Amino acid sequence: MLDDVSKAIIEHLQEDGRQAYATIAKQVGLSEAAVRQRVQRLLDAGVMQIVAVTDPLQVGFTRQAMLGIRVDGDVEAVGDALSALPEVDYVVTTAGSFDLLAEVVCEDDQQLLELLTRRVRTMPGVRSTETFVYLKLNKQHYNWGTR
Repeated sequence: MLDDVSKAIIEHLQEDGRQAYATIAKQVGLSEAAVRQRVQRLLDAGVMQIVAVTDPLQVGFTRQAMLGIRVDGDVEAVGDALSALPEVDYVVTTAGSFDLLAEVVCEDDQQLLELLTRRVRTMPGVRSTETFVYLKLNKQHYNWGTR
């Protein structure tokens, strides 16, 4: 369980992942060293990550899509295989009409086609796929806070 101070640190970093530990320390009532230690424990425990989120279009990736995947057999094995693909940045097991959803980021339509036809659809256990090509990113945020 996270205490209120750790939750406050997380919320500060959700707003600005580059925020100085000294600034956070003043806000949460700890020393800079204590904040640094807590952040490292949160990172080591896998509670959070601190990363640079890019706009794929600005860094050379012109095609994003969500793949809906129906599986025969072991859903976890297919999820693991999808997770190993470098173009896949997000995989979730779902309830509903798809067993898995996978977000992919590709350089272009040709790379997306190759990924779908040669690597995803040929995976053992993949019964069918449906591709949802992104036309516009309307919202993306990571500051949902803590509970």
